[in-house]
Amino acid sequence: MKGETSWISHCFDDMSKEIGGLDSFSELIDEGNKETTAVSVDLILPDDLLERILAFLPIASIFRAGSVCRRWHEIVSTKRFLWNFSNVLSQKPWYFMFTSSDEPVGYAYDPILRKWYGIELPCIQTPNWFIASSCGLVCFMDNDSRSELHVCNPVTKHCKKLEDPPGPKFPDYSALSISVNRMSHNYTVSVVKSKQVPGNFFQWDLSIHIYDSETRMWATSLTEVLTGWRGGDESVICDGILYFLIYSTGGGTPENRHGLVTYSLSGRSSPLLRSFIPVPGPLSCGRLMNLKEKLVVVGGMGKQDRPDIIKGIGIWVLEGRNWNEVARMPHKYFQGFGELDDVFASSGTDDLIYIQSYGAPALLVFDMNQKLWKWAQKCPVSKKFPLQLFTGFCFEPRLEFAP
Repeated sequence: MKGETSWISHCFDDMSKEIGGLDSFSELIDEGNKETTAVSVDLILPDDLLERILAFLPIASIFRAGSVCRRWHEIVSTKRFLWNFSNVLSQKPWYFMFTSSDEPVGYAYDPILRKWYGIELPCIQTPNWFIASSCGLVCFMDNDSRSELHVCNPVTKHCKKLEDPPGPKFPDYSALSISVNRMSHNYTVSVVKSKQVPGNFFQWDLSIHIYDSETRMWATSLTEVLTGWRGGDESVICDGILYFLIYSTGGGTPENRHGLVTYSLSGRSSPLLRSFIPVPGPLSCGRLMNLKEKLVVVGGMGKQDRPDIIKGIGIWVLEGRNWNEVARMPHKYFQGFGELDDVFASSGTDDLIYIQSYGAPALLVFDMNQKLWKWAQKCPVSKKFPLQLFTGFCFEPRLEFAP
């Protein structure tokens, strides 16, 4: 019947190590939209031209193409195909939504085909781990000791465990970020740790620790004591600059509850508070993201007299030291989340920003180019009990990047 759905699995038995194996690619499809015709190109196109054509397919379609016949399977398994794929424009970022509060299971949303896929994430043990992504690689950090870190490609399942970072064990707050160089494929991981000075609520020890995949070594780039401010759990790297949010520990006015500081990864920086940039108005929370090497913040706009109560969600981009407002979520979408807390999940890359309420699996997508809001296809999961929480992260699906 038209509109009904079914689950199908696409399994690939012998994918080469260059691409890696995608053990199970479960796809939610519409039976009424199945293709019923096929055109054979085997007798028409040479291998090199077919490679270029297949490289322009969405990731999920590439894996399905590998199961069409032996020739196509061999083509998508070659290093030359990876080279062709790497020269294709960036894939639209996917969004992985956790559907359990205890197990790292869930579904990934493909905005091009508007489909959800059941994929398994390697390395991560629980959904409350810290997560950061860049150029097809995702970094996970445990939420207990803040010392166990893994970098993986969630599509190919290639994964690497990093050495424990330096700095204090069990910090009060930690912020994780990763930046991948598209040319060299090297990557940088940053961990910002914040720990209260014993017996002094207003002073916090803050340290920045940087991992270089080329040297495979950690380095402590900065240690500093902040007075009246502490670190948090939001950071991102844009164009060689580490940005992270700090939070007031001294009360203050609603406009000054949050602040943004910067740290250059290429050289010595001045004391952090000299780089202080006020956030755009009183925010209930802020989410930082890198969109084409531009710093973007998605923030919950708090009421002037009650900044802990969210009245809307806005998007701003940092130009120099000034914020330019890009968009505000229309009220009908804001209401569509139902009961929205003062905090929410949001992440983005390329031109897409995803916004999700912790209390429901509804997912909203904002296109920065088209300035267009759109609900994602309904996730194939429903809320089973009142306190069930949902969260997620976005990543760019790529085949050629490996940790």
